[in-house]
Amino acid sequence: MHRITGKAGGDSLIEMSPTDSFNDDINGYHQHVPSSTGSIQQGQSPFPLTPDVCLETCESLNSSLASLAPSDHSDSPKFEEQTLERINTLTGVDKQQQSKDSVFFRDGERRIDFVLSFVDEKDDTKKQERRKVYEANLMKVGLELETEDKSESEDGKTYFVKIHAPWEVLATYADVLKIKVPFKANDIPENNDMPMNWLSTPFRLPEHIMHPEPDYFTAPFSKSKSDFFLIDNKDTFFPPSTRNRIVYYILSRCSYIKDECIDKDKKGIKRLLNNGTYTAAFPLHDSRYWIRSKDVNCESERYNLYKHWARFCCSFKEQPLNLVRKYYGEKIGIYFAWLGFYTEMLIFAAIVGTICFIYGFLTFDDNESSKEICSVEIGGSIVMCPLCDKKCTYWKLNTTCNSSWQSHLFDNVGTVFFAIFMGIWVTLFLEFWKRRQARLEYDWDLVDFEEEQQQLQLRPEYETKCRNRKLNRITQEPEWVLHRTATDLMGKLFLCWATVILWISLIIACIIGVIAYRLAVYASFASIMKDSSTTKLEVVGPYITPQLATSVTASCINFVIIMILNLMYERVAIWITDMEIPKTHLEYENKLTVKMFLFQFVNYYSSCFYVAFFKGKFVGYPGKYAYMFGTWSNLRNEECDPGGCLIELTTQLVIVMTGKQVWGNIQEALVPWLMNWWGSRKARNHPESLYSRWEQDHDLQGFGQLGLFYEYLEMVIQFGFITLFVASFPLAPLLALINNIIEIRVDAWKLTTQYRRPVASKAHSIGAWEEILSGIAVLSVVTNAFIVAFTSDMIPRLVYMYAYNPEDSLNMKGYINNSLSVFNISEIQEPNRPEELPLWFDSSITECRYRDYRYPPGHEKRYTHNMQFWHILAAKLAFIIIMEHVVFLVKFFVAWMIPDVPSDVRARVKRERYLVQEHLHNYEVEKLKIQLSQHGNDECTCTPMIYPSLPTHEVLSECL
Repeated sequence: MHRITGKAGGDSLIEMSPTDSFNDDINGYHQHVPSSTGSIQQGQSPFPLTPDVCLETCESLNSSLASLAPSDHSDSPKFEEQTLERINTLTGVDKQQQSKDSVFFRDGERRIDFVLSFVDEKDDTKKQERRKVYEANLMKVGLELETEDKSESEDGKTYFVKIHAPWEVLATYADVLKIKVPFKANDIPENNDMPMNWLSTPFRLPEHIMHPEPDYFTAPFSKSKSDFFLIDNKDTFFPPSTRNRIVYYILSRCSYIKDECIDKDKKGIKRLLNNGTYTAAFPLHDSRYWIRSKDVNCESERYNLYKHWARFCCSFKEQPLNLVRKYYGEKIGIYFAWLGFYTEMLIFAAIVGTICFIYGFLTFDDNESSKEICSVEIGGSIVMCPLCDKKCTYWKLNTTCNSSWQSHLFDNVGTVFFAIFMGIWVTLFLEFWKRRQARLEYDWDLVDFEEEQQQLQLRPEYETKCRNRKLNRITQEPEWVLHRTATDLMGKLFLCWATVILWISLIIACIIGVIAYRLAVYASFASIMKDSSTTKLEVVGPYITPQLATSVTASCINFVIIMILNLMYERVAIWITDMEIPKTHLEYENKLTVKMFLFQFVNYYSSCFYVAFFKGKFVGYPGKYAYMFGTWSNLRNEECDPGGCLIELTTQLVIVMTGKQVWGNIQEALVPWLMNWWGSRKARNHPESLYSRWEQDHDLQGFGQLGLFYEYLEMVIQFGFITLFVASFPLAPLLALINNIIEIRVDAWKLTTQYRRPVASKAHSIGAWEEILSGIAVLSVVTNAFIVAFTSDMIPRLVYMYAYNPEDSLNMKGYINNSLSVFNISEIQEPNRPEELPLWFDSSITECRYRDYRYPPGHEKRYTHNMQFWHILAAKLAFIIIMEHVVFLVKFFVAWMIPDVPSDVRARVKRERYLVQEHLHNYEVEKLKIQLSQHGNDECTCTPMIYPSLPTHEVLSECL
């Protein structure tokens, strides 16, 4: 018997099969004729569906098919087309009059909640059977299907199965998923009286865009109490985002084999997509992004999002977060809320960082150290020891004049202030975000989401592996559990984390390789560039030094290695996380987040940690240099640039951070645009009116379950750059601010125009990323304190100014001479001596200088560290302790002063909970009175159940 209708009102199905031959006569259409004609639900049909009408229609259809289908032409395309036209005519659907750009079934009433696409391979009977069983099971659950034949698609190969969820299905699953719906208008007045509120007027959006829905008090939906909620129209009561979320929940758990109890593994749309049974599964956008839908029943929210959010001319406007949440769901809404808040907070950090940079620029003339280096009398008379073996020669200190001026831009008194400021800024950012998140949780009905929802969001991959049930101690109901032995668990954990450690070790090995490159090529650059024509260029010649060339090329190579390793490790991280079989989607993302962030942390930051804390710290001295792999390697440990290591850390940070941001934005915007442009090339040759809504979305890119994961990862890595190493580059927050202003619109643009509509999902916070941000915030205080103490020259200068200045005045005169130790040239060993000597070098020069604090030759403790070295080391350690304690005390005080939940939000939550209890009480009392009046009972001896528990629904049986 061939089913051509869906559920009709109750549980009974109207089935119609006047002839068995009807199923096979229509070539390529035999499994989906009912869907094409529509699975008509009673009360919604455009024509009366009575048994007489059904019989009359079928007889007329059979006679028409008999006249249209000679036996020798039954497989022709013309026959298919004539057959479909006849079907549409008999069922009351005029396909020519219906708009192809529609989000409704052909009857124009039932909304398309989800679309499945497939290419029918006639020789692959297994896929055909899977689709047939799967769609039959979907109809058993109550969904209604309608199929567009391949002849209607642009490529002539793709079928589209449109899915509609009727009210009964939506109500049942809304009850199961505890979806909150309105039951009373919000009666708490909002306090919008902000000081200087008029200043934000140019940045505001229209009220109907910012707040597309009225504010209500909400409660979890209960199907048995549907009259308790504010239901004006059942067709529009659940928004499209909620509808597609419910349908996807069903699709993820429906079986696609007949004997379902034998193999629980054979279920879910994800598996059907992986094995090629279906090519895509997605909810529809409600309109084209550049024009409103012509259908008055269509909201055209996509158009509003593009007009007021995704265009770059809106870069300085507020984000319509409520509309984003309504269209894409809470999870995507939370991401854009966090990204927008982070960008707003960056404004303050960027302003202070820019002021510190300008301070360094304006105090050029007061920089005594640079003046001494650049002067002919001091810097021109100091001969420095070679920076590498053989290829490097003696050089004069004044050749580093430009480096010293550049270093002063970032290494000045403002650096210390900015490092302390950023430690406090990070705390303010995290605390104010908690308050902002708490407000969003209430406004978006996410309060208590964790406890109520997570068990209902079990991953289908976890459910299919479960074989046993266990009593839940909290709910006292049986639930599926995965049986894991201790051996299996330990083996998987060992394998997973061994893989992570192996890849982290691979990164470290690559970093060591880059360091070896720096050591090997520095001597080559020094040899090549001494006679290079670039040194004669008037403007840039003085800036092109062996140190700069080595640092820039090594940073670029390191950036390329980072990008390559990222691509490889993504697959590895997903593979090992899948192998752990996490229970919920939240647990899955948290596990993947930890693995990916650990890898990315080492991948992106290791080179910066090397330059900040290791380069130039273990060099030795001219008589006894330190080598990376021993003296046999001839790779002498790298010394800092004569202007200091801080300028090299700045160079490394700028290249890696800026390169990642530029490459990321290009990749995010250009790649999906090019793929969509290429994929829709056939459709561009046809009139726009024939390009259906489902085909338009089918030609777009899929956003993917981990789409937001990579967006968060990108921003958190950037957050690490502007906090962990910000003492070396005060302009980092400004670069991040500019990038994020662009990033918000790029993400909005690609989500609105280049990607299919993602399945809406809920999330009450940014998840594990919040803990990672807190960890980075704590670590940033330590790293910045160490950068100021050990990488910057700030502490040695202060020690000299207050303890070793011979003039007993607070100035830096004589600091350069004091900071350089002396070595006797005659004592330089043969392997370290330069092959060539400069023209100005003569026999009168007997000593060279190097950066360190050691006793001079002739002293009884020659070439050992002097007392000033130990005084400076003690001052550095004292500075680290003092700075950390001051910043942490301020952080804890600020965190204590700022409550995580605003007082007005706390009051609203209490008010809503009170109203839920009060209204449920009144509802049950009124319901009881009505029951008593109907039965004519004067007394009731039973205790009324005022607060009944919500019924437990077994939506899908164990077999389905």
